[in-house]
Amino acid sequence: MNTKNIKNNLSLSLGVAFFLQAFTSLASGAFLFNPLVVTGDISKTMLNIGDNAILVHASIIGDIITALGIIFLAAILFTVVKRQNKTMALAALGFYIFEAGILAVSKFVTFVLLNISQEYVATGDKAFELMGTLALEAKDFIYRIHIIPFGLGAIIFYYLLYKSNAIPKWLSLWGLMTVPFVIIGVVFTIYGDGVPFVFLLPSVLYVPFEFFTGIYILVKGFKVEVLQE
Repeated sequence: MNTKNIKNNLSLSLGVAFFLQAFTSLASGAFLFNPLVVTGDISKTMLNIGDNAILVHASIIGDIITALGIIFLAAILFTVVKRQNKTMALAALGFYIFEAGILAVSKFVTFVLLNISQEYVATGDKAFELMGTLALEAKDFIYRIHIIPFGLGAIIFYYLLYKSNAIPKWLSLWGLMTVPFVIIGVVFTIYGDGVPFVFLLPSVLYVPFEFFTGIYILVKGFKVEVLQE
């Protein structure tokens, strides 16, 4: 038995889904919204948000696109791995859809924060600072929570990808071995304890996984086994 790689519509769809989901998520957070937040200073944060409504709206749209991308990625992953275990694949699909829903809800809170910040910019009323603090904390909490169903779904999908042999096993193991640390890190962050160093490096190593996997699949396609006669 030998192996070769093939490219088809399914492999192209999965490669694009991995890459775009990672790109839109990074762009909407790291490049658009997060630079507006001044840690420990809600006044400056709200002034930044209120004065940069276009960036905030772009961030909201970016994360809505990300949520749709999550569902698209989940659907393609389900199609690729369902033959390995359809029940597990359905569970992973459900986790991803749940993740997308939580992410979308966090964007509604971001929209509320924007309106509060604009009122603060217009009036200078200090009463809006408490409302802004609560809205920002709620947004951050909901956003962090969405990582948990993502992680649970990803563990299942990457395990089934490993079994399917559609991509190299080392690539599936990269995701499978690092994503649990992302979940653990988020739990520590939610409870305000900070991420212990032992979990920090593995979780950081997950960051380039989706970019790399998307590019790899686009370039190489799927790995398939061919019986030699």
